[in-house]
Amino acid sequence: MPRFTIDIDDKFNETLNNLANGGSKADVIRKAVSSYQYLKSEVPDSSSPNRISITDSKGVVQKDVILP
Repeated sequence: MPRFTIDIDDKFNETLNNLANGGSKADVIRKAVSSYQYLKSEVPDSSSPNRISITDSKGVVQKDVILP
């Protein structure tokens, strides 16, 4: 398996620790990249940003997330 090294600041390291919740930071990064890859594959190519909506159980939009 290929390996790589990245430099991160303290705040990003804290975020990774919180998301890992006792697990692996590498797993958090793998899941994040996989999720981003899936989202990008589902969004048609466009020159303008696309939006993903987070809805509640009734379909009411709670938050919109803009993808670059």
